[in-house]
Amino acid sequence: MSAILKENLSMEQSAVEKESLTKNLGLTDAIMMVVGIVIGSGIFFKSSTVFAAAGNPFMGILAWIFGGLVTIASALTISEISTAIPKTGGVFVYLKELYGERLAFLFGWVQSLIYVPGVTAALSIMLVTQATFFVPLSEVNQRVLAISLIFLLIFLNMISTKLGSKVQLISTIGKLIPIGIIILFGFIKGTVGGVSAASTFSLSNTTISGFGAAILGTLWAYDGWVGVTNIAGELKNPGKDLPKSIIMGLSLTIFVYILINIAIINVIPVEQVMMSVTPASDAAVIMFGSAGAALISGGIMVSIFGAMNGYLITGVRIPYAMAKDKLFLMPNTLGKIDSRFKTPVAAFLMEGCLASLYVMTGSFEILTNLAMFMVWLFFIITVAGIFILRTKFKDMPRAYKVPLYPIVPLVGIAGGIYIIGSTIFTDTYTALFGLLVTLTGVPVYSYIKKKYI
Repeated sequence: MSAILKENLSMEQSAVEKESLTKNLGLTDAIMMVVGIVIGSGIFFKSSTVFAAAGNPFMGILAWIFGGLVTIASALTISEISTAIPKTGGVFVYLKELYGERLAFLFGWVQSLIYVPGVTAALSIMLVTQATFFVPLSEVNQRVLAISLIFLLIFLNMISTKLGSKVQLISTIGKLIPIGIIILFGFIKGTVGGVSAASTFSLSNTTISGFGAAILGTLWAYDGWVGVTNIAGELKNPGKDLPKSIIMGLSLTIFVYILINIAIINVIPVEQVMMSVTPASDAAVIMFGSAGAALISGGIMVSIFGAMNGYLITGVRIPYAMAKDKLFLMPNTLGKIDSRFKTPVAAFLMEGCLASLYVMTGSFEILTNLAMFMVWLFFIITVAGIFILRTKFKDMPRAYKVPLYPIVPLVGIAGGIYIIGSTIFTDTYTALFGLLVTLTGVPVYSYIKKKYI
């Protein structure tokens, strides 16, 4: 059975790559993709939510660590699956090979129509909102600028995948500069004592539900790492570079998140951080004055711009991969690679139009909340797929295996179950609506199977 799967994967991979996407991305490109997508807006806004829920500095920092561990446990597991199935399409492809195409279609349906365009739209609005710090903009002008930025990124990525990856590299470096400045001067100039407070064991003002809510807040900030698996087919050496990029990129992100949060509470009393909407900006103003606010506003814009680029460049690979398999509407169009640019132009335009629609309707919060719930539901299933891979295809050679098996996969699954359970109990309507939207994909799948296959 494993030999048959291996042969099929090899034949499919070879046939697709000959006529489609170019293998021109290296390890650095992939690492920058992970860091660039994950470090978006969450690092600047989530500190207050996490510390308020955790109740004290020590438990707040511990929540960032726990959230990172749950994320990296899932990442380590999915990395093994990705090396065994190194194809463009990421989780969609893994679900298809391990569980069948119906489940894979439902994941791709949610990702293509809600998650990628919805998060892209929300990020674009955040970006132009930050731009008002420098230039006053009316609500209409903000929406026009948000849509313009979306299509600017689409244009850059349509011209060349390599160009899009260079944008990712530059924006990732650009966002790390102000973050590095906050960390450095937060430790040097901070006088509040947050460093010692964060390292002092304390359970004061902390409840089990509060700590859980704090971890949940960090997981949104860690979201996006799996996007790099969508471009596995365009990596020069996916077997080695894909797991390395995920592990190294997430490790760097976790390290940065912990340091910047300690730096912030070293400048601002944690009680004020809990009440602040923009704790990173507040810390910069204390350290550098009004120039600090300008620095952080610019850093936030660069950070969000990079995250938008990452979501788009990786997200469009899902409808493209589905269309290539005749598993999406208009497969002959969306599954086509432009002969000039060697990129999925039609898939880019579809995601851009959906994102623009969400910008105009303004329903960003429900879209991102809904997307988070559904993504982790499928993450649990994907991580659990490692047991199918190890059982049915145990003889298949692979360049990487998840360490401490089965403990690491079980940690990722447990963390995902907690997220799903928390959402069902605390935001029942969003959870039910998410399941309803996903189930609408069932009749669509039946229609596609009858019409195109």
